[in-house]
Amino acid sequence: MTQLKRVLKRTALLFMLMAIVIFCPAQTILNKTISLQVTGQPLNKVLELISNKGDFYFSYNSTIIRKDSLVTLTVSDKSIQQVLEQLFSKGYEFKESGNYIIITRVPVKISVITSKTISEDKVYTIVGYVLDEATRARLSDASIYEKRLLASALTNENGYFKIKLKSKYKTAELTVSKEFYEDTTVVIQPKYNQELTITIQPIQPDDPIVTVGPQDFYAPDSLKLSFESDSSKTEYTYVKSDSVKVEKTAFGQFFISSQQKIQSLNLGKFFTERPFQVSLTPGLSSHGKLNAQIVNNFSLNVFGGYSGGLKGLEIGGLFNMIKKDVSGFQVGGLFNLTGGNVQGAQIGGIHNTVLGGFNGWQTGGITNFVKGNFKGWQLGGIYNHVADSLDGFQLGGIVNYAHNTAKGLQIGGIGNISRLNMSGVQVGGIFNYAKKINGVQIGLINVADTSEAVSIGLLNISRNGYHKVALHSNEVLNANLTLKTGNAKLYSMLIGGINIDEDEKAYSFGFGLGHDFIFSKVFSLSLEGSAQYIYLGSFDYTNILSRFSPSLNIHLSKSISLFGGPALNVYYSDQGASFPGYKKNIPPSHYHIHETDNPYVNGWIGWNAGITFF
Repeated sequence: MTQLKRVLKRTALLFMLMAIVIFCPAQTILNKTISLQVTGQPLNKVLELISNKGDFYFSYNSTIIRKDSLVTLTVSDKSIQQVLEQLFSKGYEFKESGNYIIITRVPVKISVITSKTISEDKVYTIVGYVLDEATRARLSDASIYEKRLLASALTNENGYFKIKLKSKYKTAELTVSKEFYEDTTVVIQPKYNQELTITIQPIQPDDPIVTVGPQDFYAPDSLKLSFESDSSKTEYTYVKSDSVKVEKTAFGQFFISSQQKIQSLNLGKFFTERPFQVSLTPGLSSHGKLNAQIVNNFSLNVFGGYSGGLKGLEIGGLFNMIKKDVSGFQVGGLFNLTGGNVQGAQIGGIHNTVLGGFNGWQTGGITNFVKGNFKGWQLGGIYNHVADSLDGFQLGGIVNYAHNTAKGLQIGGIGNISRLNMSGVQVGGIFNYAKKINGVQIGLINVADTSEAVSIGLLNISRNGYHKVALHSNEVLNANLTLKTGNAKLYSMLIGGINIDEDEKAYSFGFGLGHDFIFSKVFSLSLEGSAQYIYLGSFDYTNILSRFSPSLNIHLSKSISLFGGPALNVYYSDQGASFPGYKKNIPPSHYHIHETDNPYVNGWIGWNAGITFF
């Protein structure tokens, strides 16, 4: 009996186990529990980690998931369903198929609610929300506009917008734009008040991304956005598709409002043309909030204005600011600022700035600045600056500057700078500089790394030119030192001399110019002209010795040469008295002197000989 009871108990237990297996469903993948802690990890790596912990596979379309989104998440004994709901927004669904979890997007529903009756007013109202298609987050600072009517609005911090359109037009369509998102256009039924929910797709970057902080809203390359829930944080990094140059300048930061800057970022690809506009300030225009997207034929800015472009004439009482290009004539009482290229004429009472290239005539009361290539005339009361190449004429009250190559004429009250090659003429009151010069330099100091020019100045310095020191003697002064700088075409000479004799002292200093005819590596001929002041005991008298001396040079090596030759002298002196210890006769008495009708001027044939180093 006891044995029979045991058999019956075991049989009952077996049936119970079979019933549990048969009637109780197996644990699904989504119901499995896991624990997970990740910090700042890419989303695709987190999905891989979850699949390993749960021993299953994920399947999804790569276009609906941003695999490089950074995730911070901490969960303990949570189901995979709960973990996925924290990782993704409400716009995603998770379905099981075998040992796979398939991630899909919930179909987007764009709702349009139209009022029952036609609006009785001359305008009708469109309200609604703009959402991120990837996250379903409501997007602030998105631009909604009607291109033809030039009506626009911005979403608030909750993604909400409200825009009014005129009822007299038979068709209308709204375009939604936001920086780092694809533009979306929705056709609407005119004359009806409506409510819309519009989703826009983030732009998918192809190139490697540089991450910047959220505070760098106008960073040149990228922007990081983040969406947070109670236990997770998702970060997206988008690449900027357009650079708003004008808003980055000091003038732009001061005069352009934050809403205008946001519109510019959102509407970087939208521009249209209109015949004219009138602005009181950059924010008060006949084109409303879209003025920075309009290219005008005539533009009048009472105080100042900000337009998309100009093809014609613009006049500003104080200033004009253009986002893109100017083709025509622009006059600003204080300044003009252009973000693109200028072709025509630009006059600014104080300053002109062009962030692109320039072709035409530019006049600034104080300064001019062109970031791109410049071709034409640039006139600045104090300073002209071309950040690229110059082809034309620069006239600056103090300094002219060309960052790259320059071709033409530079005239500066103090100096001129051509940072690379200069082909033309530089005339500076004090100095001229060019890395390589081919033409003419005229200034007290002329400097070039390589000079193929005629440099006329007190000191001409060329790194690859002449840096010669000559020790020589002549019939007037037995010890002379001359510094020669420039090149073979034309070099300048700074001359100093002394007569070493206790009873016939004399001192001299002067300046000269020379030219070398090079016949071979051994022989060359120098033609030099100079003027020197001769000190003979008193500065109360004028003693000027002018010399023209052809000299034959014999080059002993690359750095040393001997020279000598005759010298034609013309001497002017009004010194009648002599001083003890100083020379009385110039030249020495045994030289044949050629007298002139002027008792203070005479001449003779002398000589010059010495050695040159370097």
